Amino acid sequence: MAKTLHYESIVIDTHCDTLSVMLDGGWHLAGFSGQGQLDLPRLKEGGVDVQFFSAFVAPEYKPVAVRRVMELIDLFYQEMEENSDVILHAKGLADINEALATGKVAAFLSIEGGEALEGSLGVLRVLHRMGVRSITLTWNGRNELGDGVGEESTGGGLTGFGIATVMEMNRLGMLVDVSHLSERGFWDVIKVSRQPVIASHSNCRAICDHPRNLKDEQIKALASNGGVMGIAFVPDFLGGESPSIDDVIAHIDHVIAVAGPDCVGIGSDFDGTDILPAGLDACSSLPAVTSGLLKRGYNGEVIKKILGGNFLRVIGQVIK
Repeated sequence: MAKTLHYESIVIDTHCDTLSVMLDGGWHLAGFSGQGQLDLPRLKEGGVDVQFFSAFVAPEYKPVAVRRVMELIDLFYQEMEENSDVILHAKGLADINEALATGKVAAFLSIEGGEALEGSLGVLRVLHRMGVRSITLTWNGRNELGDGVGEESTGGGLTGFGIATVMEMNRLGMLVDVSHLSERGFWDVIKVSRQPVIASHSNCRAICDHPRNLKDEQIKALASNGGVMGIAFVPDFLGGESPSIDDVIAHIDHVIAVAGPDCVGIGSDFDGTDILPAGLDACSSLPAVTSGLLKRGYNGEVIKKILGGNFLRVIGQVIK
């Protein structure tokens, strides 16, 4: 039953760092030969219908942020062209529907780190024209948009440019992503945004007291905003010395207990962590999450929301 339910569901994963791993390692989506945690054969095996690919601006690339993002976007386009028979660059709901109808994976392009804008709304608009549909405003540090969780002690939130960026992303129809953002910055986004926002790969602070995780008050606010958070598979965010799928399910349980079943999804962070929970060693293992949810007593309707229905709703509402 679990396998049937999984493959008939729309499965959406809102974060992976595979582009960086591919660019630095010279690998390709057609297959990593056992390396990495995500490629096309394993996406198909895992029943993933929609995958967000993040162009991550690592700290060492801050001085050349735009160039790094351009190189990652160039790689993304190369991979879309070389594998057009099985994957489709998605820019909105219509493209997801086309991919579903043709048996392809829908690939969204996102950016992790607002450094990529270099303080310019013009750059934001060009990135949107290039097909970027989501931006994680900060990584852990500070940039022109605001403070990340690594700067919590300052009490800093969004800058004036950060506020302007959120407003322009609303206008353009882009997903504002609050993962990695300082708590003050999170509340600034909730106040400013006129559209639902997402936390593409964040977990629950009440279970694991890590600064990257969201407090219950933040989870409730995200739900009230109409937004969704994707549970990440990073051990440091899950808690416990040897996390397993059960720990992933526990975070999903907590979100639902705090804010209901409409604001939680999957944001794996594949290829963004060296270690994964037992039983979730690659994207091909995602059916195990469905099995775990069934064992926990969730019905098919709620499981479909968790696997992708909630993020699909937000994509349909926000992305133009």
